[in-house]
Amino acid sequence: MKKWGILLTAVLMLTFVLAACGQEKNNGAGQAGNKAGQTTQNGAQAAEPDTNETDKTLTIGMSADFPPYEFHIKNEQGEDEIVGFDVEIAKEIAKDMGAKLEIKDLKFDSLLNELASGRVDLVISGLSPTPERAKQIDMSKIYYKAEQAVVTREADKDKFATMESLEGAKIGVQQGSIQEEMAKKIPNAKLTSLAKISDIVMQLNTNRVDAAILEGPVAKSFVKNVKGIVITDATPENEDEGYVIGVKKGNKELLDQVNSTLDRLIADGSIDKFVTEASELAEK
Repeated sequence: MKKWGILLTAVLMLTFVLAACGQEKNNGAGQAGNKAGQTTQNGAQAAEPDTNETDKTLTIGMSADFPPYEFHIKNEQGEDEIVGFDVEIAKEIAKDMGAKLEIKDLKFDSLLNELASGRVDLVISGLSPTPERAKQIDMSKIYYKAEQAVVTREADKDKFATMESLEGAKIGVQQGSIQEEMAKKIPNAKLTSLAKISDIVMQLNTNRVDAAILEGPVAKSFVKNVKGIVITDATPENEDEGYVIGVKKGNKELLDQVNSTLDRLIADGSIDKFVTEASELAEK
């Protein structure tokens, strides 16, 4: 009986040990499972991009139908590309900021709303510093000045040789532009305001308007590339002081960065170089 008692005791002890081992194994598996779950979550957080490695993007709004300021070409790869001297200035600002450049091609009259909403960081598009615009946005220092021009068909060059001769005429202008404001001051003039300058030139070529008021370099570019149109001797009154870059109200840090880049580009003659190169490209 004593042997049976010893044997029974040994069996019970073995059972207890095995049960304890099984419990420890189960607990270990549970802990491992929990650790695996935490690792997955932590791993996902760790996979988020390091802010030090994330490239900043500078988004520029412009109306790319304004040669030589900004316009479309087919590059050597046959791809559509926006070029122009405003584009070159934008590239320099982005470079000084250590940012990637993104260009949004928008209608001119929507640019300030896009800027105010934060959908673009800057507006660079032959923007004149009017008092009305100063209420909506902050503006950089002036980076370029240009004259205005009147364009008409070759046969009507002498007919519209003065600003007075435009009284009562049908005049094409870009919607939301400084030229539109100029045309509104011409007595009895009938305005056709369109989003794209190329459409204004088409209206001129199809006799839907008598003349168009355009930025000087833009007018020269279209005259060289579109048969049958000329610049007249009429000289529009030019009250604007030049062109600026638009920045969202209150963003002083970005405005200071823009002005710093412009100071450099003006001082070293880069802007004049950009204008010359863009004008030559537009003529092609």
